[in-house]
Amino acid sequence: MKIYTFGKKENPAVMLLPGTCCHWKSFEGVIPKLSENFYVLCVSYDGFDETEHSAFVSMQDEAEKIEDCIKENLNGEIRAVYGCSLGGTLAAMLAERGNVRIRHAVIGSSDFDTCGEILARFETKLMVKMICPLLATGRMHGILGKIMDRSMAGADGYMKNMMKMFGVGSTKMRFVTKESVANQFYSDLVTRLPYKMDTHGTKLYIFYAVKMGKKYLKRYHKYFDSPKIYKDNLRHEELLVCYPDQWMGRVSKIARSK
Repeated sequence: MKIYTFGKKENPAVMLLPGTCCHWKSFEGVIPKLSENFYVLCVSYDGFDETEHSAFVSMQDEAEKIEDCIKENLNGEIRAVYGCSLGGTLAAMLAERGNVRIRHAVIGSSDFDTCGEILARFETKLMVKMICPLLATGRMHGILGKIMDRSMAGADGYMKNMMKMFGVGSTKMRFVTKESVANQFYSDLVTRLPYKMDTHGTKLYIFYAVKMGKKYLKRYHKYFDSPKIYKDNLRHEELLVCYPDQWMGRVSKIARSK
């Protein structure tokens, strides 16, 4: 794991956690402005950084390394953590574990999908077959590739921006191994968080993308006790990838609050 830092260390610290199989540069559209007023730490997961020879092991392993980073560099306390998709699960894990002090944790339209080990293995095999070609070549095979091409050509640019999070059209991700992809998908699917979890004083915020469906709103209420929920009539992580100024304004306001 590597941590990329931006801004002045004396400013309040904000940590950014990427989504599933995403490169840390998926945040490059918001880092410049965010780092004007905050010390920004962007996590690059094991197995997903081209400058390292590492493999993603598990969500637990990444959580422990993030905690070590906060302890070693920030005296065990950080102002805010934003988790994009899978990163939202990690943000919730960090708050629930309580090994570091997090004042604000923001969950970015995470789905918190879980299943048993057998189904998780099956789903992981399917996702590896879809995602690895995308990371290696920038497109999917067969009919999925044709569907992706049509979606990428959409007028609103949502799918094109989402694909950039995987490094498509920008960072080359062919270095990512099947092992890292499989371990990340599988570990995320079998990682179960407690309902109405104790977040040890961390204030929880949810960026609920309404177009994902009402079941996710119900799920958020099951996991968290009285979180602050922002409802946006958008798709998964659309606020971040299509409206970075609005995203930055909201995250900055949260990180400045007591």
